[in-house]
Amino acid sequence: MSKEKAGTKTIAQNRKARHDYHIEQVYEAGIELTGTEIKSVRAARVQLKDSFARVQNGELLLYNVHISPYEQGNRFNHEPERTRKLLMRRLEILKLNGLIRERGYSLVPLSIYLKGGWAKVELALVKGKKNYDKREDLKKKESTRDIERALRERQKG
Repeated sequence: MSKEKAGTKTIAQNRKARHDYHIEQVYEAGIELTGTEIKSVRAARVQLKDSFARVQNGELLLYNVHISPYEQGNRFNHEPERTRKLLMRRLEILKLNGLIRERGYSLVPLSIYLKGGWAKVELALVKGKKNYDKREDLKKKESTRDIERALRERQKG
């Protein structure tokens, strides 16, 4: 999904997720935020490191996302790492719950972005990579980089 369309602005990305997991499918979900939280999100004060989502009691919840307290906030400021509710259709949540329970998948946020004034999360259904998979990906990345470098040098000279 390309977020370079009009009206979208990427706030935070979880680059480690693409390195540590095989991404099977990507979903979009809204986030239920308080007033000071959305102001911090708009100021790009968000970290997705070690965050994940889980289905509990038919609701999709987001854990370990750090949204820094709003600087101009008062005593009603939010707790930085509180559990946040994600907004999706009930059938999608039930489908995700079934996949997570049966096949050993996990839900990991890939990015948080603003779309039409609303904060959205790009959730991925993922399976963990083994160490040899990670090494293989690094080798592929390095070889494509070497090929591109050789082609550039060849075109120059």
